[in-house]
Amino acid sequence: MKKEAERARGLFERPPGSGVWWINYYVNGKQRREKAGRRSDALALYQKRKADSRRKLKLPELVPGNVVTFGHLSTMAVEHAKTHLRTSRDYVTRDEILREEFGSRRADSITPQEIDQYLSKHCKTNATANRYRSYMSLAYRLGMENDKVQSNPARLVRMRKEQNARLRYLTRDEYDRLFKIIKRGHPEQIPAFVVSVYTGMRWGEQFSLTWGQVDLKRKMARLTKTKNGSARNVPLNSVALAAMSTQREKVPHGPDDMVFPRPGPSSDTRWWFQGALRDAKITCYVWHSNRHTFCSWLAMAGVSIKEIQVLAGHKTITMAARYAHLSPESSVSASERLVSAK
Repeated sequence: MKKEAERARGLFERPPGSGVWWINYYVNGKQRREKAGRRSDALALYQKRKADSRRKLKLPELVPGNVVTFGHLSTMAVEHAKTHLRTSRDYVTRDEILREEFGSRRADSITPQEIDQYLSKHCKTNATANRYRSYMSLAYRLGMENDKVQSNPARLVRMRKEQNARLRYLTRDEYDRLFKIIKRGHPEQIPAFVVSVYTGMRWGEQFSLTWGQVDLKRKMARLTKTKNGSARNVPLNSVALAAMSTQREKVPHGPDDMVFPRPGPSSDTRWWFQGALRDAKITCYVWHSNRHTFCSWLAMAGVSIKEIQVLAGHKTITMAARYAHLSPESSVSASERLVSAK
C-alpha cells in the first residue's frame, strides 16, 4: 500500500471524476505538469520521468526546439491541403478548432482515448466526427513521414457509422420561396445559388471555377480537380446557362478570373445563405444540400441512377442509388417490363 501511494504521489485527476489524469514533477527545480490520459498512462509516464531524472538525463522533449506539438503537425496538414487540394477551407477551419484543445500539446502525448472523447463531446454528428478524425490522422501521418512522431493515435480511433438515409432537398415550393428571399436581400448571389442547384457542383468545385473552364457556347463547365480526383464535364442546362451568362456580365471574365469571386480565400456562403434560409423558414438545410436537391429532382424527373451518377460526379453508383426511392414511377415501369416480356 505504501509503495502504491508513493507511485501515485505525482498523479492527479483534473477535473476530478473526469477520468483524465495528469502528472506533476520537477526538473531543475521547475515544476512540470503533463496531461497523460488514463491513470495507467499517467503512472507509466510519471515513472519514466522519474527514471530519467535519476539517471540525470536531459529530457529532449522538454527542450523548446525539440518539442513537436500537435499544432506543428496541424500546420503541415493545412499546407498539404493548400498544395494538393483544390480548396483548403475545411482544413483551415479544422486546424483553428482543434488548436484550442490540442495545439500546444506534445503530439506524442495525445492518446486515442482523448481523441475519441473529444469527438464525442464536440461533434454533433458522426459524419463531422469522422471528418475531424481523418484530419488528425492526416496530420499524424505527415508527421511520421517527416520523422516528427513515431505513431498515429488517430488511426486507432473508431470510425463512426454515418447515417445517410435522410437526404434533405428543396421542394419546388421551398426553392421558389428561397429564391425570392435571396433576390430581395442578396440579388448578387442569385447566379451562385441557381448554378449550385441546377448543376449539383460541390462547393469547392463551384467556387474554384474560372472562366477559362466555362464554355457557354458548348454549354459546358470543365472541372479539372474534383473530390474523387477525376476530371469531368458539367453540362449547363438552360437555367444554369442563363445564370452563368448573368454572372459573366457582373464580374471580370478573363480566363483566369473566378466565376464566383469571394471576399477571401476561406470565405463561404454562410454569411448570407443562413439568413435567407431562416427568413424562408427552411430548416435542416445547408449549401451542400443544393447538391441533394439537384440529384433528387433528377430522380423525380425519371433520370436513371447511372445518369445521376455521371451528372453528379459520384465515384460509385452506390452514392447515386440513394435517390432511387424518389422515382417510384420509374421503378414501376421497369418492373412492368417483366409482364410484357411473356
